[in-house]
Amino acid sequence: MQKPDLSILSDAFLSEVRGLKHKNVAAELLEKLLKDELKVRSKRNLVQSQLFSEKLKKTLNGYHNRAISTLEVIEELIQLAKEMDAATKRGADLGLSDDEVAFYDALAANGSARQIMGDTQLKVIATELITMVRKSTTIDWTLREGARARIRVLVKRILNKHGYPPDLQEAAVKTVLQQAELLCAEWAG
Repeated sequence: MQKPDLSILSDAFLSEVRGLKHKNVAAELLEKLLKDELKVRSKRNLVQSQLFSEKLKKTLNGYHNRAISTLEVIEELIQLAKEMDAATKRGADLGLSDDEVAFYDALAANGSARQIMGDTQLKVIATELITMVRKSTTIDWTLREGARARIRVLVKRILNKHGYPPDLQEAAVKTVLQQAELLCAEWAG
C-alpha cells in the first residue's frame, strides 16, 4: 500500500463508532485500525510512526491500567486518528511528496531546528536530500560501511550548505539515514 488510507477513519465512521452500544468493542476496533495504520506508516515515515506509536501506547496503557474509562479511550483514539489524518494531509499542504515529507519530518524532529530554520528552508533541504540520497543509494548500501559513510557525508554536506544548526546535525543525520533505510528498498528496486 503506497499511501496510508485513513478514509475508513472518516468523521462519519468515527461518529458511528462513538455511538456503538458495546463500548469495549468500539475501543478494540479503533485500536486494531490504528495499529494497522501505524504498521503501514512505519514502512514510510520513521518519525511519524514513532510519534503516533508512543501516543497510542500511552493511551492504551492508561486504558489497560484502568486509569481512563472506555469512553475516554474511545475519544482519545478518535483524536489520535484525526491527528494521523492531519499529518497525512500536511504533506499536500506543504507541497511535498510522501518521501519528501518523511525527510522533512526527520529534519524537523528537533523542534528547535524547525524554529531556527523555518518550514521553507526545511522543505528545500528535504527536497535536495531526497534527490541526492536517491541517486546515491545502491541495493546493498545499508550493508556496506563505505557506502553508508558516503551517504552520511552527503547528508552532512547538504545540512552544512543550508546552515542546519551544527549542534543538532548529528541527530538529524542519524534520523535521515534511518529514514533512507526505510525507503531504500523501493528506490533501489
